[in-house]
Amino acid sequence: MPRPTAIRRFLPILITAAAASAALVSVRGAAAESPQAAFAAENDAAMDKMMAAMHVEPSGDIDRDFATMMIPHHQGAIDMAVAELRYGRNEQLRRIAQEIIVEQQQEIDAMRLAVGLPASTQAPAPTQGGICTTRNQAQATPLDPHTHTHTHTARSQ
Repeated sequence: MPRPTAIRRFLPILITAAAASAALVSVRGAAAESPQAAFAAENDAAMDKMMAAMHVEPSGDIDRDFATMMIPHHQGAIDMAVAELRYGRNEQLRRIAQEIIVEQQQEIDAMRLAVGLPASTQAPAPTQGGICTTRNQAQATPLDPHTHTHTHTARSQ
C-alpha cells in the first residue's frame, strides 16, 4: 500500500492531468461542434426570416400574392444553400447548393418581372459562399424593390 506522503505528493499532479485531459476533450468537442452549431443557427435564422416574410395579407391580386409569398420562399432556399457552401464539405451537395442559388435567383427575378417589378440588382455568386440578407425584412414586402438587398461575406474555412 502506498504511503500517505506519496499520495499527497502525486495527488495534485493527477488532479492537474485529469483536468487538462478533460479540458482538451472539451475543446476538441467544441471545435468539432462549432461548424455544426453555426450551420444550424444560420439555417434556423434563414427559415425564421422566410416564414415571417411569407405571411402575406391578401391584396386581392392572386398573382401578386403568390409572388409575394414565393419570393421569400426562394430567398430562404438561397440562404440555406449559402450555409451549405459555407459549412458543407460534400462536393456533390455543394454543386447542388450552387445550382439552387442560381436557379432560385432566376425564379425570383422572373416572378418580380411577371408582376411588373424590376429584377434584383444583385445576386450572390454561388462560389463566394456569402450570406444573403434582406434589410428591414420585417417591414418590407418581398416585392418592394427598394428594401431587397444582399450583403456578401467571404467564405471562412
